[in-house]
Amino acid sequence: MDAIPARVGVSLLATLLSGCMAGPNYNKPAVPTPAAYRGGSPEPRVPPDVASFGDQKWWDAFQDDALRDLIRASLQQNYDVRIAAARIVQARALLGITQADQLPEISAGVSAVNQRLPQSPGRPPIETSATQVGLSAAWELDFWGKYRRATESARANLLSEEWAQRHIVSSLVSDVAAAYFQLREQDLELEISRQTLASRTDSLRLTQVLADRGATSLLDVRQAEQLVFSAGASIADLEQRIEQQENFISILVGKNPESVVRGRGLVDQPHPLEVPAGLPSSLLERRPDILQAEQQLVAANAQIGVAKADFFPNISLTGTAGFQSSALSRLFAGPAGLWAFGASALQPVFEGGRIRNRVHLAEARTEEATLVYQRTVQRAFRDVSDALVAYRKSREVRSQQQQLTTAAEDATRLSNLRYRGGAASYLEVLDSETRSFAAQLALAQAQLRELQSLVQIYRSLGGGWQQ
Repeated sequence: MDAIPARVGVSLLATLLSGCMAGPNYNKPAVPTPAAYRGGSPEPRVPPDVASFGDQKWWDAFQDDALRDLIRASLQQNYDVRIAAARIVQARALLGITQADQLPEISAGVSAVNQRLPQSPGRPPIETSATQVGLSAAWELDFWGKYRRATESARANLLSEEWAQRHIVSSLVSDVAAAYFQLREQDLELEISRQTLASRTDSLRLTQVLADRGATSLLDVRQAEQLVFSAGASIADLEQRIEQQENFISILVGKNPESVVRGRGLVDQPHPLEVPAGLPSSLLERRPDILQAEQQLVAANAQIGVAKADFFPNISLTGTAGFQSSALSRLFAGPAGLWAFGASALQPVFEGGRIRNRVHLAEARTEEATLVYQRTVQRAFRDVSDALVAYRKSREVRSQQQQLTTAAEDATRLSNLRYRGGAASYLEVLDSETRSFAAQLALAQAQLRELQSLVQIYRSLGGGWQQ
């Protein structure tokens, strides 16, 4: 019969320990989600519910083998990624420490004391010996869920650090791709500048020959020299920027500054006519910075329960058991046994408003985390819309720039024919050459902006962290 009340007591204790939780449970805040992204094509060829571009693995999104090697190396060696991994280990250790607060603390000890008291009048010297072996235990019962809420918060912090690392990985993949495309654009500008320099040098020789024969003036020679020197200056500037860009990419990859292996040329990089963005609602489950902000909100919400639990009494169980004897031979005998068990409850009576203000602080931090989460979602939708419209419009700009470049190159050809036929001055050649060179460089920059806007779409859609 005595076993029944004992079982009831154990069940009641288990119910109290598992069912009573101070503070509110987490509820995901509502955020307004648009039906479709703004900035896409007015008449999209891709249905909005198809797989998003952000769902692609980075090695599928970027088809240049040299770029893939750079990204792969950066994910292994970049210091920001490695620092984020170290923070995850720290958060995991903090979670283990917090979880340990829910368990009893048990310690074992042994002590031995030998003592001799000197002889005194009327009393001989006294020698004593005592040996004690025992176990002690202390357990603060988590009736109000304080430590379970703290564990919930620590677990959310761990997930937040994991999503923070994925956000760094996503950003790194996009940064390496954008930097690589920038390098290939500079390579293209350098190639254009060298071809232009070679062509203008030939033109200068011809003009010098004509001037020596009296067929043209020294002014034409000086104008031809201007074209040569301007192309030469652009080459020196581009060579400087290319080397600095290689240094930047090397640091992203986690290496000391060195040369970078090239793959496909800028104009040979494949990219789709229209990028599938997917449904806006799926962005909330894929973009790392959104998920990181949500886990920070979960952690802050759990801290409200930690703070509110301090309003209730702390209930602790303590106990010791062991053996004590003056002789080792009798240490583990029955009469040498000792034990003590006890329970205590400590109820805060006056704290000067400290507990109440801790609750207010936790609630205010939760409110802040809620607003940060909602702001992160809103900015994410803007990032996608900005990237989509940038990609669409950059394609239009590149198309117009191609036509402009074709017209400028043809105008240069015609002006040279007119000059050699004596129908135009070299000033006309100078103007057309300058316009053609600028148009070719502008076309390379337009092609770069098109690729960089594609990279930005991939990043804004939460792509790149999938491994």
